[in-house]
Amino acid sequence: MADYTQMWKDLGLDLEAHDQLLAVLGQGYQDIFLSRQNRPEGMGYFDFVMSEVHGLRIQELVDGKKQGRKVVGAYCVFVPEEIVLAANATLVGLCAGADFAMAEVENLLPRNTCALIKSAFGFKLGKVCPYLESADLIVGENTCDGKKKAFETLSTLVDRLHVLDLPQVKSEEGRALLRAEYARFIGVMEELTGNSITADGLKQGIRTVNAKRAALARLAAVRGVEPAPISGLDALLANQVSFYDNPERFTESVNKLADELENRAAANQGVFPAGAPRILLSGCPMAVPNWKLPWIIESAGAVIVGEESCVGERGLRNLVDDSAETAGGLLDAIVSRYLDIDCAVFTPNPDRKKHVLDMAEKYKADGVIHYSLNFCQPYQLEAMPLEKELEATGLPVLRLETDYSPEDAEQLKTRVEAFVEMIS
Repeated sequence: MADYTQMWKDLGLDLEAHDQLLAVLGQGYQDIFLSRQNRPEGMGYFDFVMSEVHGLRIQELVDGKKQGRKVVGAYCVFVPEEIVLAANATLVGLCAGADFAMAEVENLLPRNTCALIKSAFGFKLGKVCPYLESADLIVGENTCDGKKKAFETLSTLVDRLHVLDLPQVKSEEGRALLRAEYARFIGVMEELTGNSITADGLKQGIRTVNAKRAALARLAAVRGVEPAPISGLDALLANQVSFYDNPERFTESVNKLADELENRAAANQGVFPAGAPRILLSGCPMAVPNWKLPWIIESAGAVIVGEESCVGERGLRNLVDDSAETAGGLLDAIVSRYLDIDCAVFTPNPDRKKHVLDMAEKYKADGVIHYSLNFCQPYQLEAMPLEKELEATGLPVLRLETDYSPEDAEQLKTRVEAFVEMIS
């Protein structure tokens, strides 16, 4: 990596803490990814992106800002990238996925707050997330009560925060609310950038994001092959990088990886032995560097063949119809696509149960591991009825709750190994 010290300093990062973070991240990446055998050659691109995740990519954002291109940071897949691109701005995912500055965080948030929310605050308070510090606008959303209240506190820590009010019920009233919120977001983006969002701009934004999702769908589809041509860890990494990378460059790289994997599948070449237990991972999203549970699962001899999560199929499922010719018609299409996300915020949420079953069949899963972050009430509350419904079909389920710390790794390892042995 080149020397980006001055850039990080200009962004206001705590250089000592940031160096410590990069050292831990680099060592973890080396141990979990680079030491693995028989990885697809196409993963080299994602290894490079991760080596420069706080370097070259941040430099691109900073250079774009100098040319007038605003940066929008978000924590959730409900923030429509199509609208951000239509305003000639860049959307990036913000840091969460590791514990940082927890003592400071617990001066602002209760100790039993969801691990993801505490992590997001830790990266801000510790001044170690260059994506957050380079953002001209932070976009939040009320996908749970914890986030809704936490954003009130975050608003005192960042220069500009916009919170989307999301519907909790998939109804005509819910659709109208989401459309009104996305229309309000268009106004916010136009004011931020000084650019008008037109039908042509929305069409181009839709096509760019559709291409990215279609590439990720190709990657997901080939994971249904036996033996699996890519590990779950590497596939998860590609999904994680999608939140940071330039969308056009990312799409090209994922399609090249999918080409390679399709050739591997045709040649019956797998990264795991034929007959390895196949696991569908379901539940909360996993942001960089949250690789603890996937690493434990695949170290136990199983292969993760799909992620039913926001950093997975829930985030890439469905494209936006770009056939409308007016900005209003295209906005309606964007609303339809995002309202179809089966987030646990919705009640009732039968689509999620159906999607888990469909994915288990499509990817030939032998079992499901349902993953919830500690104190994440929506996914914890959905876990028990989902477990009962899946087991009623004969599909084994292991329900786990954890956080980002390594303290419970041995306990998780014991439970996962027993589950893998049971389904083998």
